[in-house]
Amino acid sequence: MADPRPTLTEIDPVWHRICEEAEAAIVSEPLMGGLVHAGVLHHATFERALAYRLSMKLASPEMSEQILREIADAAYAAAPELPAAARADLVAIFDRDPACHRFMQPLLFFKGFQAVQSYRLGHWLWANDRKDLAYYVQMRVSETFGVDIHPAARIGQGIMIDHAHSIVVGETAVVGDNVSMLHSVTLGGTGKEDDDRHPKIGDGVLIGAGAKVLGNISVGHCSRIAAGSVVLEDIPPMKTVAGVPAKIVGEAGCAQPSRTMDQMLAR
Repeated sequence: MADPRPTLTEIDPVWHRICEEAEAAIVSEPLMGGLVHAGVLHHATFERALAYRLSMKLASPEMSEQILREIADAAYAAAPELPAAARADLVAIFDRDPACHRFMQPLLFFKGFQAVQSYRLGHWLWANDRKDLAYYVQMRVSETFGVDIHPAARIGQGIMIDHAHSIVVGETAVVGDNVSMLHSVTLGGTGKEDDDRHPKIGDGVLIGAGAKVLGNISVGHCSRIAAGSVVLEDIPPMKTVAGVPAKIVGEAGCAQPSRTMDQMLAR
């Protein structure tokens, strides 16, 4: 008689694939055995592995790995949308980043993925009125990954931050689903006002390296912002903007620019 219980693959195909890749990695490079066992194979679930990895990265002499792991475990138990978003982010990175060849890589090695998941933990703390802990997480994400995302910012899922160096996302910023951005992107304000002062990025937007989007402005869904641009005004959906200050230079070029990652301007 067949076992009626669902298999690991049916329950969580992302985690199943990570575990398979981890076992193959140890065969290929035995010197990685300790790291891969500790980071993946010692854990029964993706949630436990993610909590462990973030606690290792965010710990400091002021806050132990054990305390941070307990915080993450509690967050994932109370808010299953957090690890669900992490899975979506991981698959997005695999789909869009040509340097990502295995599901295991973002979990273990990619600071963009780890920084976003740490932000998600800090945002959960912020939403539950544990603001000092949220600020601690923000501080450690900035110190560890070079990524500064305010815990009050709202970020969707399916997010890829490639290279993830010098990313800044302000307190009242909103980022939609399936957004891709490269290093040195700023979603910032334009002064010292204390109100809704940061950009609102629509779904499916591609933001090139070094782009600055400033002020309480809207970037329409499935638009492209060229590398090095400074955006100071609203962008309609499905447009390409470039320059300082940025101007519309054409259509987005495709239905899903954040997925194709095509950053070339038409001539």
